[in-house]
Amino acid sequence: MARTALPHDAKAGPTKPEVRAVLRDKLDLAPTDHFAEVGPCTGAVTIEAARRAGRVTAIERKPERLAVSRKNLAANDVTADVTLREAEAPDGLPEDADALFIGGSRNYESVLDHAVDTGIDRVVMNVSRLEVAGAATEAFRERDLLDEVVQFQVSHGYQLAGATSFDSDNPVYMLVGSPNEVAADGGEPTDVKRTSAERDADGSERSDGPRTSSGFRSDGREESSEPRTSSERGSDGRRR
Repeated sequence: MARTALPHDAKAGPTKPEVRAVLRDKLDLAPTDHFAEVGPCTGAVTIEAARRAGRVTAIERKPERLAVSRKNLAANDVTADVTLREAEAPDGLPEDADALFIGGSRNYESVLDHAVDTGIDRVVMNVSRLEVAGAATEAFRERDLLDEVVQFQVSHGYQLAGATSFDSDNPVYMLVGSPNEVAADGGEPTDVKRTSAERDADGSERSDGPRTSSGFRSDGREESSEPRTSSERGSDGRRR
């Protein structure tokens, strides 16, 4: 895997490599994807996304950070069609993005509204402050976007008095979500997520995977939500 060169820095600093590794997995970008990003800063995520997605659109409101992103992009080997826009999100975000990364908390609720309105398939947001993480989790949940919240902290070892000690980075809260899509037949929305290989194969939502929290048993029979009385249960514990 090619290393990401960041010869030019910005005040906020880049997203750490270990965080980017988790982010790559959650975004699951494919060559046919259009990736959108809010707040590229140094362009570290932009560069890695451009190595996987076919198109990349990054929105940055600060011109000096946009200049840093542009310089770092030029220092790396990327083949995707990359567009850098100076704008205040959600302004400037594309209408046809497949995946979205929110790298900052400014206007994030409006950005989430845009994601819902345009049907973006995958949304990931990184947060470093606990209070913002709590509010953002509720914002994801209110829009029926929330799949999971991941909290992790990276520590790097260093030598201390002939032994190894660790210096810890600040914790990162990663919110991962996707809209619940309504089935073509008007039935219940599916919560089965597509992998990049599945999206490339047929370009449509798969519905043949296992269902969860849908009211169906693993054998395909409808699960009853009514409690059973003792007289309804047989000696073997099954419904009569």
